Amino acid sequence: MKILIIEDEKEIGMTIKTTLKKYGFLSELIYNGKDGFELIKNNDYKLIILDLNLPDMSGDELCELIRKNDIATPILVLSGYHETDRKIKLLDLGADDYLVKPFVFDELVTRIKALLRRPKTITKQIVKIDDLELDKQKQSLKRLKNDIYLTKKEFLLLEYLMDNPGIVISKNELMENIWDNDSNFFSKTIEMHMMNLRKKIDSKRKISIIKTISGRGYKIG
Repeated sequence: MKILIIEDEKEIGMTIKTTLKKYGFLSELIYNGKDGFELIKNNDYKLIILDLNLPDMSGDELCELIRKNDIATPILVLSGYHETDRKIKLLDLGADDYLVKPFVFDELVTRIKALLRRPKTITKQIVKIDDLELDKQKQSLKRLKNDIYLTKKEFLLLEYLMDNPGIVISKNELMENIWDNDSNFFSKTIEMHMMNLRKKIDSKRKISIIKTISGRGYKIG
């Protein structure tokens, strides 16, 4: 089980590495974001310990880059920043935990153990099918780089289909996952939303990217 430490302050990095060894963790230490990202792409680390103040890119940028490449490795951020807004931003970018410097090493190890117990799953933030690009974090949609405005329900419908490419999704499944129990739902609700969605994303196109499978439901891709 190997942990990657990305820390530009060599003394702090070596102290973390030595401490982890005492607790039975193997670790690798790197001092900049670019080299760190190359290691992450080519190795199966169980955890990344990431300092925010790197010489070549910010920890924010590296965290976002890791997640945009669909790498699910847990990320524990180390920083001297105490502000809540800063922590929220890092968590939104895909960090799993945040520890403020200076810290007690027992707490660092406890947090590492907690992160390693979590299931290794991640949801893609940007989903692409053909020339359609959906950004979950920004709640936005582009086709051929043109912005397309969707209502909340239209976005959720398209998101669900794009998360299941090539799979036929029944109307019942869409209803159960997109409309809550208290919604004013009637028999043609899905058809109406789907018609509006197609008008927006298939403008001036003869064939819709969303296929209707007679008697079964809808699919994309």
